[in-house]
Amino acid sequence: MGPEIEIDLRGLKCPLPVLRARKALASLAPGNLLRLWADDPVAVIDIPHFCREAGHELVGTEETGAATLYLIRKG
Repeated sequence: MGPEIEIDLRGLKCPLPVLRARKALASLAPGNLLRLWADDPVAVIDIPHFCREAGHELVGTEETGAATLYLIRKG
């Protein structure tokens, strides 16, 4: 496993979580992991869709209170 980065996007509304995820993933090498926190209800649809469209793997999600943690492996 390579390095991973974590970004906290709580408080941001669509489309900002996806735009910030795209920017963060651009700085990672393929196979590296992005840990993304978001609390926008639309993100549960947008983030998986973005991963499929862009060729990244949504490794998993974890609900933690008001926010969701998305684990994304760069494709």
